[in-house]
Formats: sequence, structure tokens, C-alpha cells
Amino acid sequence: MRSYISINVIIIIFIHVNILITPFLTYHVQGFDSIIRLPYSGSTRTRPKTKQVLSITDFGAKGDGFHNDTQAFLEAWKVACSFSGFTKVIFPYGKTFLVHPIDIAGPCRSKVTLRISGTIVAPRDPEVWHDLNKRKWLYFHGVNHLSVDGGGKIDGMGQDWWSRSCKHNYTNPCKPAPTAVTFHRCKNLKVRNLMLINSQKMHMAFTSCRRVVASHLRVLAPASSPNTDGIHISATTGVVISRSVIRTGDDCISIVRNSSRIWIRNISCGPGHGISIGSLGKSNAWEKIHNVKVDGAYLYNTDNGVRIKTWQGGSGFASNITFKNILMENVSNPIIIDQYYCDSRDPCKNQTLAVQVGNISFINIEGTSATEETIKFACSDTSPCEGLYLENIFLPSYFGGDTRSYCWQAHGSAKGYVYPPACFSNSSDFIRQNVLLESNPAINSV
Repeated sequence: MRSYISINVIIIIFIHVNILITPFLTYHVQGFDSIIRLPYSGSTRTRPKTKQVLSITDFGAKGDGFHNDTQAFLEAWKVACSFSGFTKVIFPYGKTFLVHPIDIAGPCRSKVTLRISGTIVAPRDPEVWHDLNKRKWLYFHGVNHLSVDGGGKIDGMGQDWWSRSCKHNYTNPCKPAPTAVTFHRCKNLKVRNLMLINSQKMHMAFTSCRRVVASHLRVLAPASSPNTDGIHISATTGVVISRSVIRTGDDCISIVRNSSRIWIRNISCGPGHGISIGSLGKSNAWEKIHNVKVDGAYLYNTDNGVRIKTWQGGSGFASNITFKNILMENVSNPIIIDQYYCDSRDPCKNQTLAVQVGNISFINIEGTSATEETIKFACSDTSPCEGLYLENIFLPSYFGGDTRSYCWQAHGSAKGYVYPPACFSNSSDFIRQNVLLESNPAINSV
């Protein structure tokens, strides 16, 4: 009994001493709080790192949606970037921060977390970008080990940009518009738990990045908004995008030049233009895309489903790409490879050179098509599509009636049940699938 009482006395004394000492271990510098902890005895490998927390309101940000808070953001970033250890820059909940075009640069000594709990809004007037780079709004570059989260909102206020677009008014000249959030040459990047709405053009872009994880994102813009891709990936390697909802006026996810090791899973997409590889090879460029997997997606009311698109005259390759476990509802062009892509006011001239497309798989895809031509493989005469693979495909018409496949210079194979039947060149699968079609009364009654 005595030993039990003695132990409790020691514990009570330790608690009281800790309470008395702790206030003297706290200091305040330039509006942020940092707690310095005494090092543990023994190995330095168990020593905790110092953490700094900075709110941009402590650097003069008003957060009223009217005053310009750009300078406060820059100053908070500069301080956070200069520390060692871990730092947080916070946009507090319940406030709206007006931020003009901004350049956030690394590298940083610290691993920075940008916690957006409130709302960041862009200027409404495109003239704010006069004499500035019109392709950028929030531009992060050269930052390693950056995390962006917080449950808040980033609003591009893109309505005035859309009204000036040549996609809305063909008499207007085609001019650049900002990507809302760009990460360029960043490594070990995490972006999660954010809402992005009404971007001027693309909502979020990863360019020349390495090792990116993006999850739990909501990306929203009207179906009529031009070129408002949800997530754009360019020249980037090692990307995971998951558990996100994307509803925009263009591609939900677009993957372009020289990107690889991309994994997309559990995505809801629509409206928009679907999930796209490309376009590739524009202006006779050499470009490559390889090792891409889309595993788990729901697409509804989109202009395309899963798509690979290349320009005539380009070179390079798109290979080792898999689309699987996808549900579609009222989707136009559910499965499409188009090596004659031409997004131009003027007709594109015929060219023999083409980006090679091969080893592409479409597995476990079902739902309904808004068009009769459900599967389209329009491949190059000089560089036919090779190694195409269909397995367990069921895409009847949303409106009733038959659907069909179209193939040009497309070579591959099919397994399991495929409807509409495969139409690969020099393949027995076309005959086999037609036999299956005739023998299945359920399909004939669709």
C-alpha cells in the first residue's frame, strides 16, 4: 500500500512541475505560435521536430472577400518556407480571401502544409491580368513535400472569362485563360479534401511533377463552361487520383505529353468530356504516354467516356493503358480511340505520320450509350492500333435500339461477353461475338 501511494505522489508532482514549466517554453514571433519541446534523452532519432503554425490573418489579411490579401499570403509563405521542420499556413474557416495572380516558389527548408479551411477567390475582372501571365492564377513551382488540404474552397470566378471565350463566341479571338491552381516541378505533393469551382480555364494542373497524391476533391463548373478541365496531368510521373467528384465543361481528367505511372480510381465524372488520354502529337510533336490505369469510375451524361486522341502528323506512342471497372450512364462515345483528332476551326490536312497506339485494354465496362456508335477505333493507315483488348463489355442504347462498333485499322482480341460485338481487323472475334449476339435473347430485346 505504501509503494502505491508513493507512486501516485510522484505522478502528481510530475504533473504540477510540467504545468509550471510549459508556459516558459512558449514564444511568439510575427503572429505565429511555436512550442519548443525539450529533447528526449538518448538517440537523436527520437527527437521531435519543431512545428510552426501561421495564419495569414496575422500577416494583414482581411478575409472579407473585398480587400486584396495577396501580399499577406506571400509574406506568410516566405516565413513558412524559411523554417526547418514542419510548418502550416492557414486560411481560417469562415473567411473569404481575395488573392490576385500569385507565384509561390520553392524550394523550402520546411515541409509546408497549406490548410485552406476558408475560401480563396480570384478577381472577377480579367483585366487584373493585364501585363501578367494570363495562363496562371495560383502558381506553385519548385516546392517539395507540399501538402494542401483543409476542406475549404478555391473559386476561380471564371464567368467573365467564359463569356469572352472563342468557344462561346466564334467571332472572338482565341486567347489564353488561367489555370486556377498549377503545381509545376513539385515533388512528393499531396492535395486532398478541397473544393474547386468555376475556374477561368482548367481547375488544377500537375506539370513536370513527381510523386503526386490527390484525393477527396470536388471540382465543379457548369457544363457550358469552356475548357474547364477538372484535373490536368502533363509531363508528370507517379500520380494517384482517387475518391473525387468532377463535374465540369471539359475533360474530367486529361493526361497529356510525356506522363507515366498514373493510377486513377473511384472517380465520379459528369457532366463533361469524360476521361481522356491526349490529345497527343499536335503540331507534329513527339509525345508519349504509358502505364496508365483507370480502375473504378462512374461516368454520366458526358460527351465521351474513356478516350485516347491523337493528331495526324505527330509521333511517339500511347501504350500500356487500362480502363476497367467502369459504369456509364447516357454517355456519348463510351469507348473511343481517335487518331484523326482535329480541334481546329480549319480542316486538318491528312498526314501519314502518327502517334502509335498499342496495348490498350477495356475491361468490365457497362452502362448505357447516348449514341449508336458505342465503340470507335479510328486508327492510322500507316500506324494501326495494335494489341487492343476488350473483356466483359455491355453498352446498350440509353434510348433503346441497337448499338454498334466501328473499327478502322484496329487489331486486337476480345474475351467474355462483348456488346456491341468487337470489329477488329483480321479477327475471328467479330464472327464469334455475332454468334453470341444472335444466341442471347436479352440483348435482342434491348
